[in-house]
Amino acid sequence: MEIETVKYDNRIVKNFAFATILWGVIGMLVGLIAALQLAFPEFFNDYLGFRYISFGRIRPLHTNAVIFAFVGNGIFMGVYYSLQRLLKTRMWSDKLSYLNFWGWQFIIVCAVLTLPFGISSSKEYAELEWWIDILIAIIWVLFGWNLFATILNRRVKHLYVAIWFYIATFVTVAMLHIFNSFELPISFLKSYSWYAGVQDALVQWWYGHNAVAFFLTTPYLGLMYYFVPKAANRPVYSYRLSIIHFWALIFIYIWAGPHHLLYTSLPDWAQSLGVVFSVMLIAPSWGGMLNGLLTLRGAWDRVRDDVMLKFMVVALTCYGMATFEGPLLSLKSVNMLSHFTDWTIAHVHVGGLGWNGMMTFGLIYWLIPKLFKTELYSRKLANQHFWIATLGIILYAVPMYIAGFMQGLSWQHFNPDGTLVHKDFLEIVIDMKPYYILRSVGGFLYIIGALMLVYNVIKTVKKGSFAANETVEVAVERAHAAKGREYWHRRIEGKPVRFMLLSILVVAIGGLAEIIPTIAVKSNIPTISSVKPYSPLELEGRDIYIREGCNNCHSQMIRPLRFETARYAPTPESGGYTKAGEHVYDHPFLWGSKRTGPDLAREGGLRGNLWHYKHMIDPKALSPGSIMPAYTWLKDDDLNTDLLAKKIEAMQTLGVPYPKGYAQKAKADLDQQALEIATDIVENTPKIALNGQDKNAKINELKQKEIIALIAYLQRMGTDIKVKQTKK
Repeated sequence: MEIETVKYDNRIVKNFAFATILWGVIGMLVGLIAALQLAFPEFFNDYLGFRYISFGRIRPLHTNAVIFAFVGNGIFMGVYYSLQRLLKTRMWSDKLSYLNFWGWQFIIVCAVLTLPFGISSSKEYAELEWWIDILIAIIWVLFGWNLFATILNRRVKHLYVAIWFYIATFVTVAMLHIFNSFELPISFLKSYSWYAGVQDALVQWWYGHNAVAFFLTTPYLGLMYYFVPKAANRPVYSYRLSIIHFWALIFIYIWAGPHHLLYTSLPDWAQSLGVVFSVMLIAPSWGGMLNGLLTLRGAWDRVRDDVMLKFMVVALTCYGMATFEGPLLSLKSVNMLSHFTDWTIAHVHVGGLGWNGMMTFGLIYWLIPKLFKTELYSRKLANQHFWIATLGIILYAVPMYIAGFMQGLSWQHFNPDGTLVHKDFLEIVIDMKPYYILRSVGGFLYIIGALMLVYNVIKTVKKGSFAANETVEVAVERAHAAKGREYWHRRIEGKPVRFMLLSILVVAIGGLAEIIPTIAVKSNIPTISSVKPYSPLELEGRDIYIREGCNNCHSQMIRPLRFETARYAPTPESGGYTKAGEHVYDHPFLWGSKRTGPDLAREGGLRGNLWHYKHMIDPKALSPGSIMPAYTWLKDDDLNTDLLAKKIEAMQTLGVPYPKGYAQKAKADLDQQALEIATDIVENTPKIALNGQDKNAKINELKQKEIIALIAYLQRMGTDIKVKQTKK
């Protein structure tokens, strides 16, 4: 067998490792700030009422930082290390490797510089604006190009199972990101989703669920298949089980997205497909978990002493828990209770903190000493990190599970006479405060553990010696050297291009089967003749609603369930549950996925303009105990209408039936509606509250403010299908 010398590029691995640690700590800190805002709303509203850290703006910053910065860099760290060694070759192009690194960090910085300013598309896990989406696609393709060129340049015949997962990750994430990011730019900082209403919801959750599947799961399964056997010094338990695990997982996962939209306006057939495939998903998921855990057979005694293995075992256990719970939550009877509650938050964080976080910590503790050719500075400190992080996960997840059960049960609790026990949504919100405090404690402990890792890594790096290029001699196994009869799957593994095309076909089937009929078959989205396009002022108000991230706490989807219609649409005149036809002009859809506050689908006309004005400025004054942030800047900032004509024209391009030439007339209509709302607010304000200010002057000042546009949008919600407006 031919022997050749190879120089592995360790510098790119080191760069991604340091970036993983840096962004991980930042992302977790942002999450802690968001959690503290719900736990101690009085402090944050009264003393830190600062627009750039308001909950609606930093919640997407937290999710993007943790998913794409922390886990994203962790993926690249593990892939660049393992790929070179599995293929016995250096990465195909150092330039592409470093373009990947610096391009990815630039994208993260762009997210940090846009999301706190409210520059957001509002679509969960895809909030970044159109030009950043293009950058992501370019950098991702560069990564895939380098990945695949390295595979073609390999010195081994077959592709190890870890590389199958890397290939599936690359092709599927590219497909999901590009398809979900079709947007019509209005300006450099603003765009509208190409899809509307139900179609937008389906595409978004096809993307959103599979972002979890193919960004947070499949690459980490690939890393698990490489690093767990390495750390345990054992071969992977079953090659055949890994084949079933891989193909079944990528085929089934892509169908499961609609389970995020159960009981909504999505057609029933799509919801049913989502449920069926979600339940089926438990088999390949647990097959992978068992394959990982059983790899440790005969080596469990090492888990007691090896801190890296401890992190990996807890990670696999959390993966098993999360992938058991996912199918459970997709059952309609369970989803009816769990959806929109903190149960979902608990579920997500068992996966995020447990599976991704603990696996990443284990990888870093394993990789850093090897890259710097030394022992870990302190195994004792790493052990302490392990126990603190584990305790943090428990203290985070358990209170959120309890809070979720309480919310779900309280929302649907009826008196014997058929009325709701907790008619006021706020009563249930106030009951959640102790659990939000406990959640913050759990998150704080988890960050303490991460900081201990930072200290341990710094000390390890200081005492070690880094070799940017690791020289090794490898035995070359050429691809054409096949002899004798091979297992059928070996033939696929030996043909990377064929393997990639087959992967694309397998993952594309589910997406196409669900999305094409929803878009192409008109009967799936019945229209309602009374539903009209938003007025120019309402359209501007909707954009402010998106900018402030209101959809992070408020849903706009009343499900056809008795306890929901009794709360949000109690009379025949109030429109009932939400219909698909109500959202045909919504670019993007704003149904939300969490109800920290009440649903707003039928908010229009329920309360007066003055109530909304006061509530936005000081929520606690009207709703004692409220945890909603105050939006004081909305009454001070003038509404910018420079892009109004372009927005109308963009909506026309997207099929919204504004009259021809309306873009030039829209400003006059906006001014008229703003004047009416401002006049109504001032006329209903007690004279003493005006502080002697002239009414007309106050109206002229108020009509130009952003808060008027937001009130216009809130007052429009649901009114298209109400028989008549009701006033409180």
